[in-house]
Amino acid sequence: MTVPSFVVSGDTDQVVEISTDGACLGNPGPGGWGAVLRYRGHEKRISGAVPDTTNNQMELTGAIEALAALTKPSTVVLYTDSSYVRNGITKWVAGWQRNGWRTADKKPVKNVELWQRLVDEESRHSVTWKWVKGHNGDHYNEIADELATSAAKSLRDG
Repeated sequence: MTVPSFVVSGDTDQVVEISTDGACLGNPGPGGWGAVLRYRGHEKRISGAVPDTTNNQMELTGAIEALAALTKPSTVVLYTDSSYVRNGITKWVAGWQRNGWRTADKKPVKNVELWQRLVDEESRHSVTWKWVKGHNGDHYNEIADELATSAAKSLRDG
């Protein structure tokens, strides 16, 4: 899957705002992710779908693909309604890495490949992670949710 890039100038005093979401029709089942990228008055909406996935995988993929779409290192504020993504990247991932991608109770980290991709994408940027309550009227979260849900439904319905 090729995700269109979102061209930024690399001007670090300008912030790229990103809202992401993931959706799954069944868990596991067909899933989708969506993101809205905003920079200097421009907006880009991206989305994708996977035939057999989980909601958490789609939440992670939304953040990964949004950061990957940025053409240059950027200052980013990324909004997610997933506590799993926000807590994972801001609180848990450093310990997982120290423990060889194992949890505190020595079990393998779930979705490790996606977490590793997210760490790689985040390392290219200066990211501030913000949690927003889902389905609570946040305009861009609602758009990201619609993108993710539509992508999953389109895949499911052919």
